[in-house]
Amino acid sequence: MIQLTVPEGVLSAESRTDLQKTLAATLLEWEGAPDDALFRSLAWCRIDEVADGRFGSAEDDLPRFRVDVTVPEGALSDRRKEGLIKQATADVSAAAALTEHDGLHVWVLIHEQPEGTWGAGGNVIRFEELKKLAAASAK
Repeated sequence: MIQLTVPEGVLSAESRTDLQKTLAATLLEWEGAPDDALFRSLAWCRIDEVADGRFGSAEDDLPRFRVDVTVPEGALSDRRKEGLIKQATADVSAAAALTEHDGLHVWVLIHEQPEGTWGAGGNVIRFEELKKLAAASAK
């Protein structure tokens, strides 16, 4: 799951919709998950807009962006984390028309969900089960 916090009005409705899909695809790519209907349905992206003046810096009034990514523990190697951070930053920067210098205004925080603490459909979801499902889906 990816949750993007952004100041209200920075993204157009079209940009928001496109960015939700793009960030979900970015997450799947760096997790190494198949890009199919099942895994796209499991890759959620939520964009929260915060009222003007409630999310920023005391130094200036430039927009800030916080990308929180929640993945199963062990799903991302250090290389994959770095790639995800770079690509998510580029995705948000492109959608918000930020310059390369503005990239420091995009923070990407990766939260690893410990094994046994994620559930769906009334069941605990285990990372090994997801890996088997991904391998079967890739065939």
